[in-house]
Amino acid sequence: MSRSGYSDDCDGWQLIRWRGAVASAMRGQRGQAFLKEMLAAMDALPEKRLIADDLETPATGMPFSTKGGEVCAIGSVGKARGIDMAKVDPHEHEMVAAAFGIPHSLACEIMFWNDDWRSETPEARFARMRKWIESQIVSAKAEAA
Repeated sequence: MSRSGYSDDCDGWQLIRWRGAVASAMRGQRGQAFLKEMLAAMDALPEKRLIADDLETPATGMPFSTKGGEVCAIGSVGKARGIDMAKVDPHEHEMVAAAFGIPHSLACEIMFWNDDWRSETPEARFARMRKWIESQIVSAKAEAA
C-alpha cells in the first residue's frame, strides 16, 4: 500500500463514496485554496523537483548543498509555511491532513498523484504534478457559469 493509503480493496459503494469525498474536497473552498497555495509554493521552489514517499528529505548540513531539504507537493506548502515537517509522519495521512488543515481525502489524493509514478525523475514529477494541480483549480470563469 502506498503512502496515500489507497489499495485495490476499495470497490462498489465504498469506492463511490470515497471518490465523492475526494471530488467534494477538491472543489470546495478550502481545497481550492490549498491547491492554489500548493501551486504557488511549488513555483517558489529554487529547484523544480519533487520527491516521493516523504514530505521532506533531511538536510545534509553542508553549506550550499542541493542535497536534502527537497519536498513532495504537499511538502512544498509546509516549506512555504515554515512547518516543522519532521514532526509529521508522512505515512499517516490523517496526521498530514491535520497538519496542513485540509480534508483527509484531499491529502490522500495528492499523495497518490505525487507518489505513484515510481519510474519518473524528480523533475518529471514536478512537471506532472504542476500540470495536474492546474487542471484541478476551478477558474473564475467556470465558477461564474
